[in-house]
Amino acid sequence: MSGAAVVVEHVRKSFEGGRIRALEDVSLRLDPGELVALTGPSGCGKSTLLNLIGALDRPDAGEIHVGGEDVTRLRDPAGYRAETVGFVFQFHNLIMTLTALENVQVPMLGRRGRAERERRAAELLAEVGLAGRADSYPPTLSGGERQRVAIARALANEPRLLLADEPTGALDSETGAQILDLLRRLRDEHGTTILLVTNDDAVAAQADRVVRIRDGVLTPAADARAR
Repeated sequence: MSGAAVVVEHVRKSFEGGRIRALEDVSLRLDPGELVALTGPSGCGKSTLLNLIGALDRPDAGEIHVGGEDVTRLRDPAGYRAETVGFVFQFHNLIMTLTALENVQVPMLGRRGRAERERRAAELLAEVGLAGRADSYPPTLSGGERQRVAIARALANEPRLLLADEPTGALDSETGAQILDLLRRLRDEHGTTILLVTNDDAVAAQADRVVRIRDGVLTPAADARAR
């Protein structure tokens, strides 16, 4: 399955009755299979934009199209998130009482039978280099291993778009580089579109393109293809 094109058009988002403006007339485009880094200071609107693209929230104005679908008008946002989008966060959010294999199966519950879930989870753990840790619980895994499990979980339903919010932020530089290499390999092998939020210039430099945001506004030269 090819990656999804992402088109953000004139999106605005505020909180606390308009007192806090998180995003101000943001337009952005990601091509299918592109790995784009979104950078900027803390609190500038990076995570807000990811949440809107992932349909975890709705904009006050503007449109967001993913794979040709306007996600601001979805009747079933949960279905969209399950079928089209995978999420990876700085703090992996694994369930500590489940094994790595069981954690990867969580997004597939109710969507695939047990045998198919286990087969798919085992394949994904092998793909991220953790075939030998399938029965391990998160407390026994290193930070990098936990993040690899989280990436495998995000890929469970073969998403066309991967949204990664500071996936290397809690890792040392060497482990962070390994996670970034894994994301690039997934992009190359599966054609997945990836939007990566990072405050690390070295991480951002490894992306196909860097988009910068400050105070809820993309910088003028950030994305030459923004509408």
